[in-house]
Amino acid sequence: MRGNVVGPICMLALAAWSAAWAQNVKITPLGSHAGELCSRDRATIFEDPTGVRILYDAGQSVTGAEDPRLGRIDVVLLTHAHGDHIGDQKMKGLDSGTCDNPQLVSAAPNSTTAEIAAAKNAALVMVTPLANFIGRKIETIRGKPTAACGPPESDLLAPFAAPCLAIVQIGGTRLVKTSGASKAVEIATVPAVHDSTVPLLLMMEAARKALEPDNVSFTLGPPVGYVIRFTNGLVAYLTGDTGIHADMQTVARDFYKANLIELNYGPNALNPEGAAYAVNALVQPASVIITHVNEGATSGGKVKPTSRTAAFIGLVKSRPVYPALSGKTMEFDGAGKCVAGC
Repeated sequence: MRGNVVGPICMLALAAWSAAWAQNVKITPLGSHAGELCSRDRATIFEDPTGVRILYDAGQSVTGAEDPRLGRIDVVLLTHAHGDHIGDQKMKGLDSGTCDNPQLVSAAPNSTTAEIAAAKNAALVMVTPLANFIGRKIETIRGKPTAACGPPESDLLAPFAAPCLAIVQIGGTRLVKTSGASKAVEIATVPAVHDSTVPLLLMMEAARKALEPDNVSFTLGPPVGYVIRFTNGLVAYLTGDTGIHADMQTVARDFYKANLIELNYGPNALNPEGAAYAVNALVQPASVIITHVNEGATSGGKVKPTSRTAAFIGLVKSRPVYPALSGKTMEFDGAGKCVAGC
């Protein structure tokens, strides 16, 4: 008799637990060395409970389109044109070199962003100059034009039959959903304070030769960050490369109510005190993921106590900070709380 009662109760509890688990957003950093946060790490995959998979800033810590960690990619985001984000170089091999100095090889003339988007039939959600530039690289790879994904006012339905352009301006949004899903993932571009010049090696020869004598390059539109509103309620603010600016509060916190921040912690834009102020005073999320640290920040998956990363973490108040350890999937609920893998 007892077994007949306990069995169904256990089954119901298991079903409830499974349903709750399925509602988490999975976040997986793709860095140069497994289980570590290293100097060139930028790339992150976000997976919504409905199955939409988003690659954020492919950069230099992937091996290109054939990287086995990528899996299916529906959307590619790119914040700006600097080489460590657009991917002018790529990993010679996973775990090659050291965490402080990974071994890289050229990804010219296409970039890791274009290689991956072309191979994965991904939608490019990015500002117009970046999208047009990457779209032309994809055209070169595939031998056919890169078309628009559809009207700006319509939902993007993943998976896509071919790579496509989903152009946005700062403040613009695109909605992405899988077939049969009742809700869409909302992706918005938000301001960042930085630069967006493209590496000369990714340019055509004529343009490159014209610019080399003056040691200058083209700017591919304004730099941006992103806010992603997932279907489980999680709102993630991806800062991109940026210094402190007021929109961190007025846009990311007040308007979008971001409860998770993935903070790019480049030393040329943020010192520990500034980064901590952005988190503690301006955005005030429930949780923080730290990436783009430009140092071998961890050893054995633990933050080095003398690192810049440790200095920042020590200044953050009343919320957890998670280093973006390569290959380690974290799961976040709708309130911005990490419930697995952290």
